[in-house]
Amino acid sequence: MKLWSISGNSQQLDGGAMFGNAPRAMWAKWMAPDAANRIPLACRALLASPLAGKTVLFETGIGAFFEPRLRERYGVVEDRHVLLESLRAAGFEHSDIDVVVLSHLHFDHAGGLLAAWAEGRAPELLFPNATFLVGAEQWQRARHPHPRDRASYIPELPALLEASGRLEIVEGDRSRALGDAVRFHYSDGHTPGLMLAEIVGPERIDGQAHGGVVFCADLVPGKPWVHVPITMGYDRNAELLIDEKRTFLEDKFARNVHLFFTHDPAIALAQLSRDDKGRFGTTHETAELRARVLG
Repeated sequence: MKLWSISGNSQQLDGGAMFGNAPRAMWAKWMAPDAANRIPLACRALLASPLAGKTVLFETGIGAFFEPRLRERYGVVEDRHVLLESLRAAGFEHSDIDVVVLSHLHFDHAGGLLAAWAEGRAPELLFPNATFLVGAEQWQRARHPHPRDRASYIPELPALLEASGRLEIVEGDRSRALGDAVRFHYSDGHTPGLMLAEIVGPERIDGQAHGGVVFCADLVPGKPWVHVPITMGYDRNAELLIDEKRTFLEDKFARNVHLFFTHDPAIALAQLSRDDKGRFGTTHETAELRARVLG
């Protein structure tokens, strides 16, 4: 099996919102803001093939579905569908994807499912041959969002996914589509039922899988958020997220599971490290994956 990091449309968002509980004097050292206090963010997907005999895409980024006014509001940099270009550069078309795994349905993680915006055209679902995996709790949240995060969802998307006939609602740590090849972990601090997909590694030690890769989604959006106390202003429950993140990172460190970052502008993949005070960090950072063999 080989892995590719697939770039989607990039964003520029307010640094204070992305580092909700950290002062600007601290986070500006990690990601330099522009004159409008915005920091650059990637919307990066992970492609794995063959995985359980399939070509699997983990998330789709924000895409280009926004009309120009909203594209500007949400800091989307490019007006074209960058994800499709990046897939093509890796040797794939969106029609080649067998499974799309969605950690959650916020627009910056699922918007790439849709075709680029065009005047007068209704939202159109791409990936015509893919099964779409969504966690059960997150699916209910997307269908009935809270007023706090309603704007984070694409109103038309649940109906389009249902109408495709290729939606699998995932309950538990395995899916029908991917079997034992991918293990799912869950977090509620950012959004209910955030589904974190771990590509199971090739090693077995004391009956546990070691050496895999986990798609960290918005539990750990990038390197700065590996520091356990750092959360986002977008998180619904920061204290819960901190507790979940600590447990998550301790498990991945113990099993040498590498972290894949969706929003870090410079780092796609990293190995966890830990100092003598128990603070987590990263090492062996990789900016891009190009047909990298797992293990």
